[in-house]
Amino acid sequence: MPPVPSEPVVYEVPSDVDCIEGTVEELVRRCESLCPDRRSLLFNFRVGLSEALANAILYGNADDPDTRVRVELRVEAEDIRVRVTDQGGGFDPAAVPDPTLPENISKPVGRGIFLMRALMDEVTFNASGNSVTLVLRTPRDGPQSPSCR
Repeated sequence: MPPVPSEPVVYEVPSDVDCIEGTVEELVRRCESLCPDRRSLLFNFRVGLSEALANAILYGNADDPDTRVRVELRVEAEDIRVRVTDQGGGFDPAAVPDPTLPENISKPVGRGIFLMRALMDEVTFNASGNSVTLVLRTPRDGPQSPSCR
């Protein structure tokens, strides 16, 4: 029997990169019983969320210790959704250079977004670009998504 959709769990995380690991571990623990393949949770979800938090802290909040990052986790019957929102002014994700193109290999931008998109089943940004929603599908029956194989 699939789990009942949950109310979102909300965290307010200080803009401190030292808080990323503990926050990610807590969220992974909350989701452990849901994903049929622990590897996708322990790798895809963990890395995608870590990148989203790092971007929010370092770029969105400009590493300002007086700001916070809001993290909302919702566990549904078929997926895990986490929204990461910073207090910054946002950005245009389409303007971030593709880090896999030869002319961008040495540029220090775009790798986090690239990893989130490669590891998660869905990555969407809000209109202002200060919030990203990551989705990891957790199907119970039938073919599994790329993340849960």
